[in-house]
Amino acid sequence: MTIDGEYEPSPWDWVREQVETYERTGGREANTLRDTGLPVIVVTTRGNKSGKLRKTPLMRVEHDGEYALVASMGGAPKNPVWYYNLKAHPDAVVIQDGAEPFEAELHELSGDERDVWWKRAVAAFPPYAEYQEKTERVIPVFVARPRA
Repeated sequence: MTIDGEYEPSPWDWVREQVETYERTGGREANTLRDTGLPVIVVTTRGNKSGKLRKTPLMRVEHDGEYALVASMGGAPKNPVWYYNLKAHPDAVVIQDGAEPFEAELHELSGDERDVWWKRAVAAFPPYAEYQEKTERVIPVFVARPRA
């Protein structure tokens, strides 16, 4: 599954290299966050300003075939750019968790649903709890599932 459009690789070398290796090997390589051993997925979005395709490795937070996309940006005071891509183009999202990418539908979480997924996210990647403490913003969480 793909989204039509021109792909613009990340300006960050490590992100660009991880995405390229992950896709080239069907997720057999470059499937963890650097040297942590913790698994990642690759999320493709459409740029909210450029309209170009962007690919971002995110922590793998999966439950019953659904995925949390946590816009932590390490606890920075602002949301990551890909958050705005999802807000602008929620119908243009592809997730790759292993060999086969799939088109996803998603929605931003709030209330009890966000609380449940936040706990899952922290269990999968404990630094999320520290990131939330570092920032005044509530870190956004989306849930994504394969498009029907």
